[in-house]
Amino acid sequence: MKIAILIPCYNEELTVQKVVQDFRKELPEAQIFVYDNNSTDQTAELARKAGAFVRREPRQGKGNVVRSMFRDVEAEVYVMVDGDDTYPAEEVHRLIEPVLKGEADMVIGDRLSNGTYFAQNKRSFHDFGNTLVRRLINRLFHSQIQDIMTGYRAFSRFFVKNMPVMSEGFQIETEMSIFALVHRFRLAEIPITYRDRPAGSVSKLNTFRDGFRVLITLFDLYKEFRPLYFFVLIAAVFALSGLLIGFPAILEFIQLRYVYKLPSAVLAASLWIIAFLLVFLGIILDSQANRSKKDFEYQLNQYLERQKKDRSVPSERK
Repeated sequence: MKIAILIPCYNEELTVQKVVQDFRKELPEAQIFVYDNNSTDQTAELARKAGAFVRREPRQGKGNVVRSMFRDVEAEVYVMVDGDDTYPAEEVHRLIEPVLKGEADMVIGDRLSNGTYFAQNKRSFHDFGNTLVRRLINRLFHSQIQDIMTGYRAFSRFFVKNMPVMSEGFQIETEMSIFALVHRFRLAEIPITYRDRPAGSVSKLNTFRDGFRVLITLFDLYKEFRPLYFFVLIAAVFALSGLLIGFPAILEFIQLRYVYKLPSAVLAASLWIIAFLLVFLGIILDSQANRSKKDFEYQLNQYLERQKKDRSVPSERK
């Protein structure tokens, strides 16, 4: 099985060499790819010196890097890990085992269950953001994923070559998790040890800016994959507002058989009309979303058939 280690990097000269060396020690047969995302330090030179294949991604953002890695690199098993030396290379064997056994298409390195992330991480708002996103996704998509934002993951070729990466930045982990849940890829979670960045190494994640983008991506994907629920929730807000505004007018009509609060009545009726339109819109978009899922399932089946044919060609020639 050909294994590829994928390391997206931006200004990680303090740690990238050690990360490459550690993974080369644990998986000497694997190919290690460092994708340099416009670093202004010696990240690329040090990664190349450590024995990695170095490629450059000029479009800024982790999502853009992951898109290029998934398109360019050919392997059977993929491991994605950050270049900041926060994830131990010695635990990679446990991550790739479910993929090698054909039991999972994406394996998530769970930093949260054993408490090491909360003990090591010194940024309290990161803890809050991780918890908020995890709870929202698990509630909205009826899942039980323990760690949504981890950058340590293993993938099958089946997952990598069929996931359309749309994110540009740090929303990529959220997108991968939701994509796997919606399309029912096989998921596994392995608790891992987390350690904080070494002194002098700075996180590229902006807590508020990137956190806001993650939330926007989450709700955008929810709208795309669960449009009926999304628009029914919005319709409920309009309907409730219309009920609160129109209740005095309704009560007035019952008592006096006349509506004196005409503006309130018109506004309430308008809000209810909007609510009904949103529900109908959700029904229409939900039908389209289900159609898209069926088409995607058909494409996955075609991909598997092509893979089977490709594997059978050498044996037929023999």
